[in-house]
Amino acid sequence: MRQFLSILGALIILGSTLLAFANDDIEKEKQAIQQVIESAYVKGIHIDRDPAAIRSGFHPDFTMLVFKDNQMSKVTLEEWIARLEEGKKQNPTLAEKTTHQFEIVDLSGNAAVARIELFKDGKHVFTDFMSLYKFDEGWKIVNKIFFRHN
Repeated sequence: MRQFLSILGALIILGSTLLAFANDDIEKEKQAIQQVIESAYVKGIHIDRDPAAIRSGFHPDFTMLVFKDNQMSKVTLEEWIARLEEGKKQNPTLAEKTTHQFEIVDLSGNAAVARIELFKDGKHVFTDFMSLYKFDEGWKIVNKIFFRHN
């Protein structure tokens, strides 16, 4: 009986240690996902409109699905960047203060989803839903759908 209790105690301690390591790994991955979204999407698209920063966090096969007038259309990464560059030519400086908050970051293995609330000058502008995959070089945004707030 004593040996059984010793083995059981050791297994409980081992299981708790492994669970703590697993939770640490998940938190590190969530932080990496948030960092990619902040640098490539929030800063790259909404603050700096910087194609290099955008491309560093988005996969080349990224697609944004746009739902308007009960119709859905696709926008590729390069189309989106071209639109941003055109907007930058017409309005070189953005005066709006952009902030964001993560409502959800969830992952399973090499797949993840995030829900981001985006604000410009304190006004709620977008709710974004992003899908990411983890590649050898790290997390990349592969898809986005969104809701534009009035």
